[in-house]
Amino acid sequence: MRQHEKEETALFYTGWALVFILCALWVLWRLFPLPFSKLVLPCMVQSVLGVYCPGCGGTRAVSALLRGDFLGSFICHPLVLYTAAVGGWFLMSQTIERATRHRIKIGMRYRDGYVWAALWIVVVNFVVKNLLLIVWGVDLLEGFYL
Repeated sequence: MRQHEKEETALFYTGWALVFILCALWVLWRLFPLPFSKLVLPCMVQSVLGVYCPGCGGTRAVSALLRGDFLGSFICHPLVLYTAAVGGWFLMSQTIERATRHRIKIGMRYRDGYVWAALWIVVVNFVVKNLLLIVWGVDLLEGFYL
């Protein structure tokens, strides 16, 4: 098996394991509801420096995505929507290809470009959010709650 096939197989099984874990956590949260805001620690970078860190808004973006608020998820942190779209298509296409024993070759292949795109999304998000906050006083995350 070539190296890329091994990486794709590892990503495939890791992705489905994460989906399973997230579904189990969601069921537990629905059975035993807790105020989610009590479980999340405040961002130390924002608390100390008053600016957003590169990950700020990620939890709110996941929360918005789970509510079906795609625009809110994008505003909070676009990496979450990107990851859901790219990761979701990877899992679906790989599952179809593997279930048909590679007769239907639609499986998305791993490329380093996906990781570089994610890095650029994080950098641009960090710069834009902090410019809006520092220069114009616009807090994009102010209206979004967990």
